[in-house]
Amino acid sequence: MTSISSMAILTIFALSIFVGFEVVSKVSTTLHTPLMSGANAIHGIILVGAIMVADGATNTLETTLAILAVLLATINMVGGFVVTDRMLEMFKGKPKTPKNQEAGK
Repeated sequence: MTSISSMAILTIFALSIFVGFEVVSKVSTTLHTPLMSGANAIHGIILVGAIMVADGATNTLETTLAILAVLLATINMVGGFVVTDRMLEMFKGKPKTPKNQEAGK
């Protein structure tokens, strides 16, 4: 694996934050939940990439940024699964009560 300078890694990290913010901020509220659930696989790939960057870290700055990237990617992936679970809960029907319990009230 080739060595990448700390400045290049910091630049890529900063640019990825800005690009991610711009992409997410342009999504309308009604589309955000379905997109989050569909993007869980992408979040997994990002997490694997962050782990690979952490493996290649050679100094404290690279290690710190890589650990931060792994942490944020993990939070993003878990959050996607939580949002998906909550979204699927909305589509479940209400539990049906038997007729004999309704008559006893």
